[in-house]
Amino acid sequence: MSIERVRAFFSRHGMADRVREFPVSSATVELAAAALGCEPCRIAKTLSFMADGKPLLVVAAGDARIDNARYKARFGAKAKMLSPEQAEALVGHAVGGVCPFAVNEGVPVYLDVSLRRFASVFPACGSSNSAIELDMQELENYSGAADWVDVCKGWQPEPA
Repeated sequence: MSIERVRAFFSRHGMADRVREFPVSSATVELAAAALGCEPCRIAKTLSFMADGKPLLVVAAGDARIDNARYKARFGAKAKMLSPEQAEALVGHAVGGVCPFAVNEGVPVYLDVSLRRFASVFPACGSSNSAIELDMQELENYSGAADWVDVCKGWQPEPA
């Protein structure tokens, strides 16, 4: 089970006790925010894409949406999300619990700048009813992020 992989990963870092499991679903931004009692924007959603025939993950704030032009400029391909079957097979986590921890080898993780406005965020932990609170340094360290990217829209105030 995917959450066990993530729990074992955090156990190696002395943080397994910080993984939270809920009696309700946290599979969407809205459900996760309700389970945690936080604003939806503080949910760090992990989106899985295919680029150049390989999977990649983008972790973004709950209120951010992929900007296709920025994504294509950064990754050289149209933003094509993985199917639920592909996500589980290629990334190692099922949709609803996809997270940047304990992913299959060779899957790069990118953190979107939409997250930087928060002191801490809540990514999933491999299941549709789990999360962990991490500050930005922890998120960067434990996700093994390849880079910070700017590929989202909808989270910044509109220019006047």
